[in-house]
Amino acid sequence: MATKLKDKKTRKPSYAALQWKIYIKIALIAFAALIIVFFLRNLLNARFANWFISFLQNTFSMESNSAHSLYLRLIRNNLDYIIYATFGLFFFILSRFLLSQFAKYFNQISDSLDILVQNKGGVIKLPPEMASMEQKLTTIKQTLEKREQEAKISEQRKNDVAMYLAHDIKTPLTSVIGYLSLLDEAPDMPLEQKAKYVHITLEKANRLEQLVDEFFEIACYNFQADTLVKEHIDLYYMLAQMTDEFYPLLSSKGKKTLLNVSEDFTIYGDPDKLARVFNNVLKNAVAYSADNSTISITARILENKYSIIFTNAGNIPKDKLAAIFDKFYRLDSARSSDTGGTGLGLAIAKEIVASHGGQIYADSGDDQTTFTIELPIIFI
Repeated sequence: MATKLKDKKTRKPSYAALQWKIYIKIALIAFAALIIVFFLRNLLNARFANWFISFLQNTFSMESNSAHSLYLRLIRNNLDYIIYATFGLFFFILSRFLLSQFAKYFNQISDSLDILVQNKGGVIKLPPEMASMEQKLTTIKQTLEKREQEAKISEQRKNDVAMYLAHDIKTPLTSVIGYLSLLDEAPDMPLEQKAKYVHITLEKANRLEQLVDEFFEIACYNFQADTLVKEHIDLYYMLAQMTDEFYPLLSSKGKKTLLNVSEDFTIYGDPDKLARVFNNVLKNAVAYSADNSTISITARILENKYSIIFTNAGNIPKDKLAAIFDKFYRLDSARSSDTGGTGLGLAIAKEIVASHGGQIYADSGDDQTTFTIELPIIFI
């Protein structure tokens, strides 16, 4: 706790240079006003009185006594008020100058905020004494630019995936229509050939359903607003049921699963959401693992968290490993395969796990890819 407070104090921006500049300017204003008063007091001495009286006599042809009397009434008797008024006037002028300096700072900050709000391409530049503010605004600008760039990339990926899916839908749909037309036009077709066409049509229809589901997944991608409904989950039963559901897809490629999970292993979380996480990770493992290989699923307790690990044969390139949890990201090989999806599966899995206070990450090497899901242990 003390370390966090210390770090917070360390990160607090320093405006010491600005404070000292303000103090110096205030001191200079006060000093300048005092100098002016001192100069004025010395100015209004006997020599000034003689000059003023002479000025009245020469300019207005006044007698000496009358000029002297006017000097006394106008200046000498009001000397303190004149000094106070002069001091106040100069202090006001100098203070206004100081405030104009403040206004300059605010204008510069305002210009910098305009760069942020209006997404201008300018460089944020503030006076040296406001270096902390400049650094903070620059950091915000860089963060906003990064987020905007990520949003553009995500939107572009979404558009690309939607375009790809729209194109991919045509292929199975054309096949379904074609084979059904053949079956319709030739009712006396041999049973063996008819069975073959029906089987192909069913495969294409299943692929078409998958693509439509992926379109729906793109349109409905807003899981964040959902509320988690947590309960104790029988992890072994959930994973066993899930692997059974994947059996047809696994067996067609000679793949199988190995479940290393204790039958009494339970976790706490939202069963529907976590089932989606495990389903998406397992679907990814099935799609990208080598044929005739084994996908192992292991669950164990490490320190204060549950660890569920999916391991399959095959590598993910290092340059793509960090991006596989991004929305609408797909490995290039998925584009040309029948298993290619929207690229939302792992992104959704990551957000669900994060909403449970956990994390998901991947590692790949030595012809083996591992997805690890870590969830906090909560005692209820």
